[in-house]
Amino acid sequence: MITRICYCLLIGFFSFAVAFAQKNPSPNMEVIAYYAGRSTLIDSFETGKLTQIIYSFAHLKGNKLFINSARDTATIQKLVSLKQQNSKLKVLLSLGGWGGCFTCSDVFSTKEGRTEFTASVKELLDYFDADGIDLDWEYPAIEGYPGHKFQEADRKNFTLLVKDLRRTLGKKAVISFAAGGFDAFLEHAIEWKKVTRVVNYVNLMSYDLVSGFSTVTGHHTPLYSTAQQKQSVDNAIQFFQSNKINLKKIIVGAAFYARTWVNVDSVNNGLYRPGNFQSMISYSQFDSRLSTDSGFVYYKDSIAAATFAYNKQTKTFATFDDPYSITEKVNYIKQNKLGGIMFWALPYDRLTEGLLDVIDKAKRD
Repeated sequence: MITRICYCLLIGFFSFAVAFAQKNPSPNMEVIAYYAGRSTLIDSFETGKLTQIIYSFAHLKGNKLFINSARDTATIQKLVSLKQQNSKLKVLLSLGGWGGCFTCSDVFSTKEGRTEFTASVKELLDYFDADGIDLDWEYPAIEGYPGHKFQEADRKNFTLLVKDLRRTLGKKAVISFAAGGFDAFLEHAIEWKKVTRVVNYVNLMSYDLVSGFSTVTGHHTPLYSTAQQKQSVDNAIQFFQSNKINLKKIIVGAAFYARTWVNVDSVNNGLYRPGNFQSMISYSQFDSRLSTDSGFVYYKDSIAAATFAYNKQTKTFATFDDPYSITEKVNYIKQNKLGGIMFWALPYDRLTEGLLDVIDKAKRD
């Protein structure tokens, strides 16, 4: 009798759990890839694991958004065709990139410039059957690419720009922008409450936090701050929390590449030590260029939830995301109910057992 009662209770509980799960599905996590590459390469990746692909990059020609070549047109058309196999996939066009927004400050400082730009965006989205626009202006109101104009008025003009885009493109269009993950950008570049009411997503560039301009090594894409390095994913999220920004719109950035420094001494295995920036290495090249056979030793920083490597023979230091740090980021996103993860860039991934696979597994676990 007791056994039967327990069995009935178990069945009842199971039925309730299934019904609850059906009525309360897990929130979807955005998985967003920036894509800069030829049209034929995209077939090498499992794009069914993505929710967005952002074509990188379109630029300004006069006041209009402009696609640079027939090759770029073919790439966009290929990306859009992927929606036939993945009905949930959105394809966006991105303006700018590092070094790609030379005239942005001037163009977006006038109503005429913003109006002409937004009209050209709609025209291109309609032509390609694309789903939205990503603004990668590096940076409004603060210094970015050397020699690019920036002014305090950029901050307000950026707000006016996204409002104009929303009015022109309508409610269904996806509007996002790439945001610097460091304090100067967070504190000075954007009118956060006004802008986040309008855009769908903020793609947080929580990488290059130690950049090629730095003469001291560090983690370029850490999850948490350390005593030696404040800039991190969590540092930015704390900023958004303190300013009551909708965290569901925040997309955490991951790096599918390493940054390396040379002439780095072996103290602390090269971490937080003087050195000279050398290069960027794609994740697909790690086995050949950062191999243990050539002298690299890999280390995990459990405080930063980040990975790095050091080669004592060549005095080379490397900082990067890997399966460990990517998994930590995805878990953090789920725990803090953020919007999802994005990465630069899909062509840097391995064709098999890559970081996109790690994201997908961590998302499902």
